Amino acid sequence: MTQQVATPAIDVHGLEKRFNGKTVVQDLTLQVPHGRIYGFLGPNGSGKTTTIRMLCGLLTPDAGTGTCLGLDIVKEAARIKRQVGYMTQRFSLYEDLSIRENLEFVGRVYGMDDLKRRVGHALERLDLVSRQHQLAGQLSGGWKQRLALASCLLHEPRLLLLDEPTAGVDPMARREFWDEIHRLAAEGLTVLVSTHYMDEAERCHAIAYIAYGRLMAKGTVDEVIGRSGLVTWTVIGSGLDRIARALAEDSRVVTVAAFGTTLHVSGTDRDALAAALAPLRADPSLRLEPGEATLEDVFILLMRQSRAELRAA
Repeated sequence: MTQQVATPAIDVHGLEKRFNGKTVVQDLTLQVPHGRIYGFLGPNGSGKTTTIRMLCGLLTPDAGTGTCLGLDIVKEAARIKRQVGYMTQRFSLYEDLSIRENLEFVGRVYGMDDLKRRVGHALERLDLVSRQHQLAGQLSGGWKQRLALASCLLHEPRLLLLDEPTAGVDPMARREFWDEIHRLAAEGLTVLVSTHYMDEAERCHAIAYIAYGRLMAKGTVDEVIGRSGLVTWTVIGSGLDRIARALAEDSRVVTVAAFGTTLHVSGTDRDALAAALAPLRADPSLRLEPGEATLEDVFILLMRQSRAELRAA
């Protein structure tokens, strides 16, 4: 793996992409440091995958400039591609080949040198040695995920692209996968990952929220939550289902979420939210306490804002 350097792994400005006259990504500017895990969030069809592919030279932008791994994303895209490992959401290796056979096949297709060493290292790295002769079609989702990641690492890339890599994988496999991703980042690998899981987003060093082709927010999780301006209260007591339904219809409330015997209520206007909650304070069976906004709350807020801007456009 490469050592971290001062210049960004990715540094792009004003990127745009259109398909059939429709703008999919608009005026996107972003910097990603080396050795960092950068998460991309946003609703389906928001332009996440298109953005990631432009950032790493897999798709040519219609406008904008920038570099990836020190190379021009337009003029030197072919050189960038050779340094990228791309793991798609759908398992794309051969199920009638063993783990080792799949890795050797990938290596031969791409003409990799020193293939025996590369395959052996990948098997050890992803704890696949004891299963190397097992057919890929017999593997669980978590083990298929490890095999897919191993194949992406064979050519020792400097940049790893993950497109919703843990969809349909059990919690333990997800945890182990993310532990490995953090080990790779600590060794200098830069990782771009799209995800719908808030707990995975929180494991990224920084995140970007993209909706309808526009970058709505970026930064660390704490920075994104802090800039959202959300004010949050926790409601504790009985009859919360009825209260949640009433608050969900109140325009002064942005999000209402039930967690066991508590309600998590957020809004952007402190006084307006206080007014919405005022009737509950008179109920002796309820207790209201200040809370903290979550990344999920911000996700919902940004989604509403992006929809409103789209309708106004």
